[in-house]
Amino acid sequence: MTCGQRGSNLREYVSRNPPGATFFLCLLTLALSFIVLSSYSNSHTLPNPDIAQDWNTLLSSLSQFYLCEKENASSPVHAFPISLLRTMQEKDQKTSVNTTRPLSSVTVLHLRVPLTVTSSSPSAMLKDIGLSTTLTARQLNLGDKDLVNLTFEISSEDSKHICLSISAPTYILPMTLLPPECSTSETNISSVPVEVTNQLPASSQTCYSLYFKNDPALTVMLTLEEQSVAVRHLVEVSACLLGICLILSLAASLKNAAAYRDYLKGQDFQSEPLIES
Repeated sequence: MTCGQRGSNLREYVSRNPPGATFFLCLLTLALSFIVLSSYSNSHTLPNPDIAQDWNTLLSSLSQFYLCEKENASSPVHAFPISLLRTMQEKDQKTSVNTTRPLSSVTVLHLRVPLTVTSSSPSAMLKDIGLSTTLTARQLNLGDKDLVNLTFEISSEDSKHICLSISAPTYILPMTLLPPECSTSETNISSVPVEVTNQLPASSQTCYSLYFKNDPALTVMLTLEEQSVAVRHLVEVSACLLGICLILSLAASLKNAAAYRDYLKGQDFQSEPLIES
């Protein structure tokens, strides 16, 4: 059977069997998509899909909230130095480690993160100030009811980064690719208690917005070995799908050729009585 005859048989089979042709095209499209994806994966660095939470996702969750000052928050009764807050958090961490099981141990981190803070009040001074609050792990997409203590230290030295002090159970924090630690500052910064809201209140409270830009340096990427394994699997699946497509094409061509031969035999059989008569 020539290639032209096979192609003609295949076209005839497609015209008579639209569902089979559609299934064949789906397999072929999927195989070609895997080939393109493997080529892209081989030339680009990819994020690790096994890491559900990293610091980009945590900071992105934080940026969805507004931080509004509580009433009389600026009074001496409520404001207290950041250094005292850090000492209290570290003391709580040591106590938790000594008195609870390992999964309940508390980690305290002081990290320089790419967050920008703006105020709803033009008169508010965003200079050498700290904003402290408490959220649940569920609000940050980190867990359920565990409490997370946060302090945002805003310095006049860097407008694109702030120092984030976070105290939370160790097992809910993303511990891969941590942002850099904050440098020790001798500036006496006081912390102001704030409450977290999803919308700006109608009252004249001073509220702060957090803006975050995704930092590629905080995304956990696949290693070269992991990426090569992924590419190899994509190529293997593509080869299997192309093999199936080839088998289906040959089967359809041969089946249609056999049916065509049977049809010709039937025609010859019907024409024989006419010739004898």
